[in-house]
Amino acid sequence: MPVDELLIVGTGAMACFFAARLSRVTKVTMLGSWQEGLAAIESDGIRIAELNGQESQATVSVIHDPRAQCGMRVAVVLVKSWQTDRAADQLRTCLAENGIALTLQNGLGNLEILQEALGEHSAALGVTTQGATLLGPGRIRHGGEGPIVLGPHEGLDPLADTLTQAGFDVQRQDDLNGLIWSKLAVNAAINPLTALLEVRNGQLLEQDATKELMRAAAQEVADLARVMGIHLATDDVTTFALQVAARTSANLSSMLQDIRRKAPTEIDAICGAISRLAVQHDVGVPLNWGFWKLVSAKAAMNQGGTL
Repeated sequence: MPVDELLIVGTGAMACFFAARLSRVTKVTMLGSWQEGLAAIESDGIRIAELNGQESQATVSVIHDPRAQCGMRVAVVLVKSWQTDRAADQLRTCLAENGIALTLQNGLGNLEILQEALGEHSAALGVTTQGATLLGPGRIRHGGEGPIVLGPHEGLDPLADTLTQAGFDVQRQDDLNGLIWSKLAVNAAINPLTALLEVRNGQLLEQDATKELMRAAAQEVADLARVMGIHLATDDVTTFALQVAARTSANLSSMLQDIRRKAPTEIDAICGAISRLAVQHDVGVPLNWGFWKLVSAKAAMNQGGTL
């Protein structure tokens, strides 16, 4: 049975996209800290430029304080990885005792943060390769379709039904490690380069040099995963990264969007996490380490900080 109400934690591109799509079939409330985004959604709804060129608008509720919506049974967490601690604190307040929070975020470590705050049974993991670009507060462009793969948690059954009703391709798997690491390899191959070069995903495919860098970054992640005993969901993750870039060619990666907004990026949860694990397992990942430091430096300079 589908859920009759759900909470989206976040106000960025992916949060707006999921909120708008899900609002077709259920009541959606958004919780966030970006006041300009919340105000735009509250006033004008979410405006979406679709892949077919059409524009649509969706009306959802917004709250600024988690205490305004206590007892929520289902939440989808779509904040940046560096905001997960704050989201977990908010969910402590508004999630029902037997509720469940699903993370569809990028990077590593988000599930563990939610489980520590909410309890192991109240947090669940999912993976998606949907793409969206934030055009302004409450205004997005859909950047590419992709499946949503959910873990085996039985508490996700109603949400899975709701996502399916909203038109998403929903799949279930018992072990998501291979998918998580495959997505991590794709993120490592695409996001840092788009942020550093300030280009759309598809533009990375126009030069041999950038394609070589993409393949090398993805292969480093594959090598590390193999040493850690993780079997990737694809036999050739380097080709997969290029295919994702082609499928989302018009998209501005979330990392590039953060750089342009002079906001913190998720580089620490992607290339930073890869680099730290590589040290623990004595695996060389020089390109991911370089991406980590270069994007960190660029973000710090953008925000007026010191290196």
